[in-house]
Amino acid sequence: MTEARPGRPGADRHSSPDPVPFPPHVVDGRLRALPDPVPDLRRVGISPDHWYPVAKSRSVRRNRTFAAAFAGERIALYRGRSGTVHALEDRCAHRQVPLSMGVVEGDILRCCYHAWAYRGDGRISQIPYLPKGCERPPRGVRSYPVREAYGLVFVFPGDPALAEAAPFPFLPEYDSAAHRTMTFSRTVRCHYSFMHENLLDMNHQFLHRSVLGRIQPELLGYETGPRHVEARYLFVPAGGRKDRGAGLLSAEGIGGRDTPDVITIRTEYPYQTLRDVPEGTELPAFSLWAVYVPEDAEQRVNHAFGLLTIAKPSVPGALHLAWPLIRRFTERVFAQDRTAVEAEQRAWDEQGEDRNHEVFPLILDVRDVLRSNGVPLRPEAAPGCGPCGLASPAQHAGVTNGAGPVQPPGPAAEGSAGRD
Repeated sequence: MTEARPGRPGADRHSSPDPVPFPPHVVDGRLRALPDPVPDLRRVGISPDHWYPVAKSRSVRRNRTFAAAFAGERIALYRGRSGTVHALEDRCAHRQVPLSMGVVEGDILRCCYHAWAYRGDGRISQIPYLPKGCERPPRGVRSYPVREAYGLVFVFPGDPALAEAAPFPFLPEYDSAAHRTMTFSRTVRCHYSFMHENLLDMNHQFLHRSVLGRIQPELLGYETGPRHVEARYLFVPAGGRKDRGAGLLSAEGIGGRDTPDVITIRTEYPYQTLRDVPEGTELPAFSLWAVYVPEDAEQRVNHAFGLLTIAKPSVPGALHLAWPLIRRFTERVFAQDRTAVEAEQRAWDEQGEDRNHEVFPLILDVRDVLRSNGVPLRPEAAPGCGPCGLASPAQHAGVTNGAGPVQPPGPAAEGSAGRD
């Protein structure tokens, strides 16, 4: 683990170096090409070549449809008679009417307009009024690989050929009898990168002073790699009033002891995890898995999915009684975080660029990870511009963005139309 430090070697773009006798583009008296400007992270799209949840499983009911989205692509989910969930492009090949408005019959989905029927693979199975000798109809619409796990419906919006080999989240504690999981599903109006920065940078605990009291987070160390950043903090209570649910979540028990916790947070592109281990113990009191799924083509709105897995105490039924208090506490913390990150997005919108002055090396590193593993957005990406603002191969031929060739593209307030 890399020891925490105030700066990074070679990080002169983040600090003011000592004066030099030549301009920045002149080295030893010789003209050198200026380095390419660092891309604005808020203009970098999330890579589609990963598994992303787009709905809670319970929201996709048998014989019903559900409207979801990924980065401007509208996706129609439906669960047929067999119980299997299918994901199709949410546009009928005939007149472009959303298939999420359609009717499920057995294991096919029928468009509500002219009753064209689609199989789960997107192929058209029937056009009721098609006359003989008619011009050959379209083959169908795009389908997406689908997996159900952890009470969520995941789709693979990128290159389908990569889906089978792509890493899938592994959460063994979800099905453990010794744990109980709380699911979160919220829309947040900001670029997904603000969410990664918010959770990874525990220096913002002042924001939560009304629910956590005074906390002194100490960065014990961190490590970085091409696809990850992991940080370890020591949380030391420093007084102040704390929400009762906070103590129950971190296993403080009825006595409400104030002891330090070690918090480990990891961005492993594109997911994020957090583990809380109370001092003097080896097992986490709770762990969080989260992912922030862009909904719109500009990727200024994301749907945050989170799974908070809590260890059951030795007293039977104690966690069940504490559940409402823990839920209230987590909702209060999330509401405060959402207020902050949405304010950051509004500032970006008003200024037209990222003007914040970050000084924390850890956050500078996670920005590099998100940039290098992301993909360019189409320059014309804007609300209503059409499906998915991710760059196409024709627009960015040969562009690697530090993460290999760009692949073609293939979800706050709860209760928004068609969402959880």
